[in-house]
Amino acid sequence: MKMDYRQICKNEEISLLIEKGNEILHELGYTEHSRKHAMKVAETAGKILKELGYGKRKIELAKIAGYMHDIGNSINRHDHAQSGAILAYQILKELDFSYRDILVVTTAIGHHDEGTGTAVDEVSAALILADKTDVRRNRVQNPVPASFDIHDRVNYAALSSALRIQKEKEIIQMELELDDSICTVMDYFEIFLGRMLMCKRAAEKLNCKFKLIANGSKLC
Repeated sequence: MKMDYRQICKNEEISLLIEKGNEILHELGYTEHSRKHAMKVAETAGKILKELGYGKRKIELAKIAGYMHDIGNSINRHDHAQSGAILAYQILKELDFSYRDILVVTTAIGHHDEGTGTAVDEVSAALILADKTDVRRNRVQNPVPASFDIHDRVNYAALSSALRIQKEKEIIQMELELDDSICTVMDYFEIFLGRMLMCKRAAEKLNCKFKLIANGSKLC
């Protein structure tokens, strides 16, 4: 059965898992991981593969993996990539996805966390790039600026961010503008170094180079 991304977005079980995960992370002081984040990651992952010329089904699977990638947070933040992959396997099996498609999605979900994962194929690479570059002010859920941790400050300082695909030059470029009165470029690089290295490897899996431009300066 060739279900598509739009049908997955309408699935009540998946949506409830995402929102429950975000509710838990809010209590723990994490940034936003709601359906808004899920849909942004899904659309960006699909865009990456589309602009690089990949096929329609692979694009759909990247979007599905992007939408579902954080459902494991509904169980626990710790090892959420792995628990999310297990949840996704059962859900997609019940929705009559082919085993091949299920494994593409669950592999991407299971490898999206920088602590334990890495890009192992095109779909996982697109998911990693989309997830790790979603930096924006409205992801901060803490209403008290005085109590921001470094992750809150980095996201709150983000005035704009964009991921640009240059197929001809084989470059995937993140362009970030930060309010350096809140967070400096070096603060960003220090906190997100692991994520940026993960993006570098993900871009290489797509036969591209990853570049990060922050406040007009090339960082990598």
